[in-house]
Amino acid sequence: MKSIIKILVLLLLTQSCKIDDECGECFTPPNAFVFELVDSTTGENLFTNGYFNSNDIRVLDANTQNNIEFSFIDENAINLISINTIGWKTETVNYSIIILNDNIFNLYVDAERLTADCCNYTKYNEIIIENKDFQLNQETGIYKILIE
Repeated sequence: MKSIIKILVLLLLTQSCKIDDECGECFTPPNAFVFELVDSTTGENLFTNGYFNSNDIRVLDANTQNNIEFSFIDENAINLISINTIGWKTETVNYSIIILNDNIFNLYVDAERLTADCCNYTKYNEIIIENKDFQLNQETGIYKILIE
C-alpha cells in the first residue's frame, strides 16, 4: 500500500512540476549570413577560379577588432562564406570581411530576438552591406558580392 501511495505521489509531483506548455516545442534559429564572392563581369566564384584562397579570409568586429567565427563551405565546390553567429540575441554588429588584409566589404546588422505565439525568432531591423555592390537571392538567402 505504501508503495502505491509513493507511486501516486511521484506521478502527481511529476505532473504538477510540468510546465504548462500549450505551444509544444518551437524554436526558430536565426538565419545564417551567407556570401558568395563573384567576379562582377563574368559571375565566376572567386574562390573556385583561384583568385581568392579560403585560408586568407578573416571576419573582424569593426568596433573591437576581435575575430568573428565563420565557416567556409567548400563542399561540392560551392565556396561560400557563412556567418552563423548573428541574431541569437538582440544585438547590433558591424563586421569587416577581409581577405589578405584587403577589406572586401562591411556587414552591419541590427538584430532583435523576439518571442511571439510561443516561438522565439529573430527580426532583422536593418542589414547593410557596404563597399561592394551585391545581389540577394531571395530563394536561397545567399548574398552575391560583386568584385571588380
